[in-house]
Amino acid sequence: MILSCQLCSHSTEYLFASRYCSKCQKIKHYLSIYQDRVYEILDSVLSRCEEKQDNKIKLEINKEIENKKYNLRKPKQIKRGDEVDV
Repeated sequence: MILSCQLCSHSTEYLFASRYCSKCQKIKHYLSIYQDRVYEILDSVLSRCEEKQDNKIKLEINKEIENKKYNLRKPKQIKRGDEVDV
């Protein structure tokens, strides 16, 4: 009896600690971290032709980078009275 991956059913690679092949295990890991964001990205990117997929990927990456930069900005710190340190 050959065991196959529970998710893709194509791979005959079988992990004894899991029911998924290594590629599907990676997808499962992303789902556990990003939840519904994975579905949004798959729908918005993969439902396009390859050229538009590349453009959408670049756009999504830029959005993520901008969000990370925004979240990492430090608030202004007030020293004495009206002095503001950036």
